[in-house]
Amino acid sequence: MTDTRILPDLQCSLLCEEIRQEANGNPMLFGILGQLVVPQLPVTAFKLVCFNRWCAGVGSFTEHVKLMAPDQSTVVRENKMKFELERPEVSRSNVHLFGNVEFTEAGVYHIEVIVDDVLKLRYPFPVILMPPKEEASTN
Repeated sequence: MTDTRILPDLQCSLLCEEIRQEANGNPMLFGILGQLVVPQLPVTAFKLVCFNRWCAGVGSFTEHVKLMAPDQSTVVRENKMKFELERPEVSRSNVHLFGNVEFTEAGVYHIEVIVDDVLKLRYPFPVILMPPKEEASTN
């Protein structure tokens, strides 16, 4: 009998502020992020969490998640984790915690999700500088 290895599909990847576990074991995601709007830079995000769900694979794998700067070559943060899928109908949720992430410039950052050196997904995470509006002075 030959061991079959099937590279998994990435069912979803979400960047959020917090993940908790329900009493039944299911994950609860809070503060799903599509962008970060800030009044000044630099700014530090106390916690960013990347939730990835894998399915339809068989074997042992290494997942690599990177937060890339707007220059598209600087890695702001990264994390690797090993995981297994025993059968194609089994899914696996992986959570990557990035603490105290400093954003020094506005622009489009990217999240890259890689499994066994294969880029599965790359999605934008804009950091937008929006200074507070000055109040009109009354004379």
